[in-house]
Amino acid sequence: MKDLTTGSEAKAIVLFALPMLLGNVFQQFYNMVDSFVVGRFVGTAALAAVGTSFPIVFLTIALIMGVTMGSTVLVAQYFGAKAYERVRAVVDTAYLFLGVAGLALSVGGVLLTEAILRLLAVPEAILPDAALYLKVIFAGMLPSFGYNAVSAILRGLGDSKTPLYLLIVSTILNIALDLLFVVAFGWGVAGVAWATVIAQAVSFIGAIIVLNRRNEFLRLKLAELRFDREAFALSLKIGLPTGIQQTLVAAAMMMLTRVVNSFGTVTMAAYAAASRLDSFAAMPAMSLGAAATTFVGQNLGAGKPERVRRGHFSALLIGIAFSLLTALVVGLWGRNLMGIFTTDAEVAAIGARYLLIVGMFYFLFTTMFITNGALRGAGAATVPMLNTILALWVVRLPVAFLFSGPLGLGSDGVWLSIPAGWLVGAGMALLYYLSGKWKNKAVIRPAPVVD
Repeated sequence: MKDLTTGSEAKAIVLFALPMLLGNVFQQFYNMVDSFVVGRFVGTAALAAVGTSFPIVFLTIALIMGVTMGSTVLVAQYFGAKAYERVRAVVDTAYLFLGVAGLALSVGGVLLTEAILRLLAVPEAILPDAALYLKVIFAGMLPSFGYNAVSAILRGLGDSKTPLYLLIVSTILNIALDLLFVVAFGWGVAGVAWATVIAQAVSFIGAIIVLNRRNEFLRLKLAELRFDREAFALSLKIGLPTGIQQTLVAAAMMMLTRVVNSFGTVTMAAYAAASRLDSFAAMPAMSLGAAATTFVGQNLGAGKPERVRRGHFSALLIGIAFSLLTALVVGLWGRNLMGIFTTDAEVAAIGARYLLIVGMFYFLFTTMFITNGALRGAGAATVPMLNTILALWVVRLPVAFLFSGPLGLGSDGVWLSIPAGWLVGAGMALLYYLSGKWKNKAVIRPAPVVD
């Protein structure tokens, strides 16, 4: 557990974010290795099948994991205020809720897989592979929920290293199983799905063991779990807007995928591969945003709003510097990076074009993500949700349909719609942050402490 309420703000955020950044790197290896193995050893159609499945999985878990974010904020604020009994109540309630939700989504996902894929206009040629991959992933939803829940609890307590260590182990296992199941056993897309599920199960079991051994007051005892209505209500109040936001993001991704699917299998494969690289580019901002959530939560809980301001500014400077460097790399070497996933020259060219267009605007994504993370930590999660509705549904999707169709820009029109949404989202988040209204959203209201 780490106290983020004292010392240098920039140092505290960076040191807390670094393990999460490394964790995100290894997390992305799950998807990257899946795409590499199927793209290289199975084919372009299989790569497209795995790629088109991602937004569906994201949509099914987004709302539930948003509620988990509410638990993270509560854990951070209660821990900052030294209210350890309330921390325990939040953790117990999160376990019970996610257990039920995970089982329900597993069953529902398996039953509705084909219907969802047809709704997205997935070509018949890749439908069987996409359905097979999705059904296996849905079947393993519970351990995935469990690992993410425990990781969120640990981050709220200031421990970002333990999830990293467990993720490194599971990622190495995932890579080994991918190669075993696909290359050696010839299981195709089912092999990469089973590798992911097994690796996530190992992460979950390891996370529970570590949490039990290191945090006596949070030791998991199934027979003693208690559902706390107040903790659940507060988690919903803070987390539900984030969950709705994530759901809207996932739904918009699905709609965007439908537009991409209209350009055929080659463009689908290019988008799937480029999105994997895009995810790596976004990791510094995502890690700093997650660090900002815990940092803001603890410091508001401790009555130190000025540390929040200084921490947010430091995180922005660091994040934007990373985003500019990343934009240069993907702009200059996009085609080479696409070669990791495919030997198809047309797929590589389309993917490189995506990276060039989107990469120039990574600084907007960084600003939006870090500021939204700070607002969530303060308890003002409704604001990022409203920003998302505006940025995705009022800007990105209409721009994608208009630019790619009536204006005749083709797939470039879809790529341009992504930074258009970021511009609006970043602007709205900054406007609310600068208003200072977030200072009144904390669950705990201690007397301010002068730094």
